[in-house]
Amino acid sequence: MRVLVVEDDPATRDLLERHLREEGVQVEAVADSQSAEASAATGVFDAIVLDVVLPGHDGFQVCRRLRTRNIDTPILLLTGRLALDDRVRGLDAGADDYLMKPYALEELLARLRAVTRRGRSRQFSAVLSYGPVELDQRDKVVKVNGEVVVLTVTEFRLLEYLLMRAEKPVTRDELARHVWGQASGPPSNVIDVYVSYLRKKLGPAGLSHLRTVRNVGYTLTGRYA
Repeated sequence: MRVLVVEDDPATRDLLERHLREEGVQVEAVADSQSAEASAATGVFDAIVLDVVLPGHDGFQVCRRLRTRNIDTPILLLTGRLALDDRVRGLDAGADDYLMKPYALEELLARLRAVTRRGRSRQFSAVLSYGPVELDQRDKVVKVNGEVVVLTVTEFRLLEYLLMRAEKPVTRDELARHVWGQASGPPSNVIDVYVSYLRKKLGPAGLSHLRTVRNVGYTLTGRYA
């Protein structure tokens, strides 16, 4: 499971991130609404844990803005507000569930499992495409020129992130964070090896469109085809 944690309090954020990692969850943690929206827009997360009280836009506004952008990742709101109106407001903004502070880690994990099990129920497009390559995020199917290509889980995540950032250079650090869920790894040569695997599996489309950006990383582009 890949989870985006949005929490402005450093101690709470670090604690939550550590506990989730101990449970085998891949975590990216950010502290403000702007970073939350930028990370959520990548679409690589299975769920978002979103605190209501944030600098900039509050959690309700972030939730609503993500939904208006057709970002359908399940959202679990965290808040210390007890009023029923606040809970209703969060759900009306597009949240999938609501957890009151203080909470037990076991309940948080149970609710995350529940919202991810329900899946992305909103009827947004789940297909990413670039040239002859299509990736169905919901059914986890990749096709090139209409033919199914079998990828490993890591190869799928790698292609998914590159498709979301098509025509833009993607650094190795970004790939480490969004594909492997690590801030500092894996080593660059491991990323390079997986890109090579992916390029071969995509065939001529991989050779034409999956390009190396010198001293930066990689990009999907048709400009050099």
